[in-house]
Amino acid sequence: MKKIIVFGLFLVVSISLMACGQGASGTDEDGVEEMTIKFSHVVSENTPKHQGALAMKEYIEDESDGKIELEIYPNSSLFGDQDEYQNLASNNVQFIAPDLTKFVGNNPQFNIPALPFLFPDDEAAINFWDGEKGEEVLSSLTDDGVLGLSMWPNGGKQITNDAREITSPDDFEGLKFRTQGGQVLESLYSTMGAGSESIPFGELYTALDQGVVEGQENTFSNIESKKFDEVQSYMTVMNHTRVDYAIFTNTEFWDGMNDETKEIVEGGVEKGTEVARAEAQSLNEEAYETIKERGQVEIKELSEEEIQEFRDTLEPVYEEYEDDIGTDVIEAAREAGE
Repeated sequence: MKKIIVFGLFLVVSISLMACGQGASGTDEDGVEEMTIKFSHVVSENTPKHQGALAMKEYIEDESDGKIELEIYPNSSLFGDQDEYQNLASNNVQFIAPDLTKFVGNNPQFNIPALPFLFPDDEAAINFWDGEKGEEVLSSLTDDGVLGLSMWPNGGKQITNDAREITSPDDFEGLKFRTQGGQVLESLYSTMGAGSESIPFGELYTALDQGVVEGQENTFSNIESKKFDEVQSYMTVMNHTRVDYAIFTNTEFWDGMNDETKEIVEGGVEKGTEVARAEAQSLNEEAYETIKERGQVEIKELSEEEIQEFRDTLEPVYEEYEDDIGTDVIEAAREAGE
């Protein structure tokens, strides 16, 4: 009988110690975990990206009854282009939403948005990134502890510069443009006789103002919100390449949440994606009208014939990068736009 009592006491103490161990580790198997999540991005508040982040914050904080707080840091106020990826991999921030071409050094398939005239509109780009090949590309960084969750569109890019009106590939000759970086964009500009330089987005206005580069390429909403038209004289509506973002998370953070907490955070990502996608087109249209009203740049809208000249000139870029990106990935992107 004494042995039974002793064994019973031992069992009770063991269970109690196990329970204490779980509490000390911070793991809560049941219920929503209390936590603060950081979301860093580099653009202004009046952009599709920030609107998506706000929707994500509202959903997560409401659904968790305030147990989860989502802090948003726009305008490179926490981390900039140069260091946000490293800090995400280190779990110093839990979400970033960078331009996809920022990752071409990790995987050349992230050059897809930089291929000239590949996607005719936002819907085509969304179709690709939501498809099998797109999801494979977004999931290709897990060895670094980084996981891509969902693509957030921004839109087609337009050209601005402070030297001359651009209506043909020859007009690029001798000019230097800021790009987001990457092999394809470098080749695109060199094919037209222009130079390119990667400059952090938060430093671009000053670089344009000081003449470090003559021009840049960006969406209407980014041009308008950062007031690049204040320091540029000409804008050509081209939609030749795209700025598309994706929301990325840290795998340790993502896999470390319990089921109930993760369900809420996943729901927040879905809500943010819904809003960011809905806002992209309307905000770009509004931004274009604002740029026109400000009247600080001379605007050129290319004809179909002029656009075809650019298509023909830039076709060799596809041949140059077909092996690096993969014919299957490029074909999937083309099919998404049909």
